[in-house]
Amino acid sequence: MVLDYKKHRPWAENLSIVLQIGLTMAGCIIFCFFIGYYLDRWAGSRGILTVLLTVFGIIGGGVVSYRQIMEVFADDRTKDSGSDHGID
Repeated sequence: MVLDYKKHRPWAENLSIVLQIGLTMAGCIIFCFFIGYYLDRWAGSRGILTVLLTVFGIIGGGVVSYRQIMEVFADDRTKDSGSDHGID
């Protein structure tokens, strides 16, 4: 079965945006967790850096995801406003 991309384009684009945002968030959290874990082992700080950097990863992932979402909405607005003026 071959997927007709032209027919399912909006669905496929939305899925790719959701996957991108989810992977960005997860990547930030996991990266910061392992850096914190490594620094805890190196410094012997008993989990403090792991927790601290994981929280930074959550905040950073949220900020990056928010920016990605706002970029998508800005692109949608420019497409909509361009079609109102006859510009494609």
